[in-house]
Amino acid sequence: MSEPLAERLRPRTLDEYIGQRHLVGQGAVLRQMIESGRISSFILWGPPGVGKTTLAQIIAHRLDVPFHTLSAVTSGVKDVRDVIERAQKERFFNQPSPILFIDEIHRFSKSQQDSLLGAVEKGTVTLIGATTENPSFEVIRPLLSRCQLYVLKSLEKDDLLLLLQRALKEDIYLRERNIMLKETGAILRYSGGDARKLLNILELITTNSDKKEDELVITDQLVEHCLQQNPLAYDKDGEMHYDIISAFIKSIRGSDPDAALYWMARMIEGGEDPQFIARRLVISAAEDIGLANPNALLLANAAFDAVMKIGWPEGRIPLAEAVVYLATSPKSNSAYLGIDSALQLVRQTGNQPVPLPLRNAPARLMKDLGYHDGYKYAHDYPGHFVEQQYMPDALTTQRLWHAQHTPSEEKLYQQMLRCWGKRFEE
Repeated sequence: MSEPLAERLRPRTLDEYIGQRHLVGQGAVLRQMIESGRISSFILWGPPGVGKTTLAQIIAHRLDVPFHTLSAVTSGVKDVRDVIERAQKERFFNQPSPILFIDEIHRFSKSQQDSLLGAVEKGTVTLIGATTENPSFEVIRPLLSRCQLYVLKSLEKDDLLLLLQRALKEDIYLRERNIMLKETGAILRYSGGDARKLLNILELITTNSDKKEDELVITDQLVEHCLQQNPLAYDKDGEMHYDIISAFIKSIRGSDPDAALYWMARMIEGGEDPQFIARRLVISAAEDIGLANPNALLLANAAFDAVMKIGWPEGRIPLAEAVVYLATSPKSNSAYLGIDSALQLVRQTGNQPVPLPLRNAPARLMKDLGYHDGYKYAHDYPGHFVEQQYMPDALTTQRLWHAQHTPSEEKLYQQMLRCWGKRFEE
């Protein structure tokens, strides 16, 4: 039994595929695209074990086109170029392009992603990327703009139960045994909506049991017993469900250092990349603590640098220091809300003209047109401030940053009141 259970049960067709009905159910967008025989490049974003790789393989099989796969963890620019060259030779007139599937595409560097652009734009390959990270942050904008984005969800309880029943009835080895699912609470809880984890747990339980027994009854107690030595033993790829990082960040945001340390320990024990944890701390420091304690961002960056310099396992110590500091700091998301409000305003109002006094005037013609005319240099005035218009003419009444009255931001707010008076009154 050299092939893992999860691989033996990998679906071969859309009808065998479990979950993601919003994408592949009858009449859903991806199913319609696949059944039409013409697909465009897209990226699948979702947690581990929800069928991203399987879906790509089903599509390639359905369309009967060459299927190339690269892992962003082990492949370089040369590997990408080699695949593209092979794909060019495989293309036939009026036939779907070969598929290039890239797992963990968020781990590709900018140069690696750049090397894909031409082939995707020309249709040399149809790119299917898979990622557990938000593509908006991890995939370069030119590549993202050439791909559709589809979000996959953790499997629901009914999906997982269906998968368990299918494994017991259809697997070549398990169907020969007398196995009864008496209780499913523990196995579902430990799987966390991850099909691969679910099947790994089932395989662990059935492998460790005495095969000479007349009947194997799976209970919550049996599952707990099999996993008690290492509750993450079934996670053979060392992948952590994305809900754990969500719980980690929310614990910091909620000012609970104990919970934050616990969830970080879960990630560490599960084999999470320490740099991944450190990056999330930097984001949390800016998003959730922000101007309430600007030192938080400095400390989070310092922890990231320390992990890079001293490695592991010592790196857990500066990470823990940063986690406790962030969790116990006062909180504010005013900067986060401010930039999102500004982006929304720009999208709504378009490219408003820059006021003439604020424009640069490197040439005489620009000076003659009034560029820079009337600009007041703030440092020439008492308190290094002078009131003048900085927003476009049509947006002078807009407020984007609103102070959240923590002790630190209260000082900033009072400074703005002294400068601008009623404009900043809440």
